[in-house]
Amino acid sequence: MRKSRRLLSALVLIPLALTALTACQGGKKNEAKTTPGTSGGYTFAVVTHGGSGDAFWTVVKNGAMAAGKQMGDKVTYSSSGDPQQQSQLIDAAVNQKVDGLVVSMANPDALKSSVTKAVAAGIPVITINSGAEDSAAFGAIAHVGQDETVAGKGAGDKLGSMGAHHVLCVIHEAGNVGLEQRCAGAKAGLTGGTVENLQVDLNNPQAAQSTIQAKLQSDKSVDGVLTLNAQVASFAVAAVKGAGSKAKVATFDLNTDVAKAVESGDIAFAVDQQQYTQGYLPIVLLTLYKQNLNTLGGGQPILTGPGFVTKDNAAQVEALTEKGTR
Repeated sequence: MRKSRRLLSALVLIPLALTALTACQGGKKNEAKTTPGTSGGYTFAVVTHGGSGDAFWTVVKNGAMAAGKQMGDKVTYSSSGDPQQQSQLIDAAVNQKVDGLVVSMANPDALKSSVTKAVAAGIPVITINSGAEDSAAFGAIAHVGQDETVAGKGAGDKLGSMGAHHVLCVIHEAGNVGLEQRCAGAKAGLTGGTVENLQVDLNNPQAAQSTIQAKLQSDKSVDGVLTLNAQVASFAVAAVKGAGSKAKVATFDLNTDVAKAVESGDIAFAVDQQQYTQGYLPIVLLTLYKQNLNTLGGGQPILTGPGFVTKDNAAQVEALTEKGTR
């Protein structure tokens, strides 16, 4: 973790260094980039598995767009929760001969062909959020995200310290390897306790809440609910109240509602993977790679989490979620 902190500290200084480099050109703006792309900079495509309008991925997009503006690059963003459609979006970006590609890999097997084709075409790829284990094997130059198993273990340990012994781990997206890793990590972290996976449908809020509530009503031993998505956290809070349960609710990821719920005590804590950085850092890294063949991470993921949002810092984080950066 110490190495990751040093790496992230260095990344914070990258935009400043690039600004200084431009200044040293004596005002010759055309020489700021050694290999100019379209629109005076490079063209990078970000293709994720996040659904349209999802609060989490909106923040990722905000980070990517902000970095593009600061680096002088053109950034396009597209997404699909369907792995086949996401693969097609990657193929389309390759056909457009983009200068670099950022891809989240919730379903690595479905994306392998498209990602490796991009690499074979000479397009540098950075993976984000999910798929860290397959990133290097597919030819990506770096992965930016959190270690889901480590984050899950931290959540399980924290719930255990609060007295939880039987935790529901609510999975909202079937086949997403990152979500499964979170639940497996929570099981490892909840020493001497039980973690039970529960599948719900994110696209059907009423059914998701009913499924959680029914489980709480039928099994009174459940004293913890861990959701893996900020929207599902709201369903879980309502389900706990509806079931008359005293189960503690914790969640992965943030939005304004979650920050408020942590502040009020309805949610015990939120695991924060700082998704803004998952959009921002890859654009900076791709710019450096195109300009100077720099690669960072040394073959290891560049970690953006986990951090924890608790009552102590919830109010500050809430203000940042409203700005679209957390």
